[in-house]
Amino acid sequence: MLEVHRANHGDHLAVGLIGGRIGTGTVTVIDRTVLEMDIRLERDPPAALPLTIVLALPRPKVLRRVLYSLSVLGVKRIILVNAARVEKSYWQSPFLAPEAVRHQLLLGLEQSCDTVLPEVILKPLFRPFVEDELPMIMAGTTALAAHPGAGEPFPCQSSGPVMLAVGPEGGFVPYEIEMLVTRGFTVVSLGERILNVETAVPALVSRLF
Repeated sequence: MLEVHRANHGDHLAVGLIGGRIGTGTVTVIDRTVLEMDIRLERDPPAALPLTIVLALPRPKVLRRVLYSLSVLGVKRIILVNAARVEKSYWQSPFLAPEAVRHQLLLGLEQSCDTVLPEVILKPLFRPFVEDELPMIMAGTTALAAHPGAGEPFPCQSSGPVMLAVGPEGGFVPYEIEMLVTRGFTVVSLGERILNVETAVPALVSRLF
């Protein structure tokens, strides 16, 4: 508050209650040890995107940036899954600790003036997840699997809920694509270029909404 916002008595700042409304806080007392504000929470946070992302776990440093971007964009359910091209060591990363994940999500909420934390679900076993859980989760959605250079052109704008599966850099292996297609996913592509995950995810989301 002092070093970044340079706040003084009487200043008005954007505030929000996690899981609640957003509004304005008027600084009434501020020094190095105490902050008091008159808080008025007057409006709802931005609407969430009707999108669930199934994302092959990326490299730990990339994961931080992707979680931040998804939080900024308003994605509220993120399912991190294993895939053949995902290194096993990624699942032991400290960046997957709940407090580390929450930190990146909060930074995204601060940027976008939102208060609703996304749900992040870890699924380290690809096949059991796709066979046993995914059909129920994807019910009532348009299910798309993004895969470089294959399938139909990626659609522009969606009229309803979407489930989007995004593989690791280089894409899902054929066996994984076959499993997704068998369960109702349509394979789509942004073109022949193979994009890194932190470029592909925002590009895909912006095409949908």
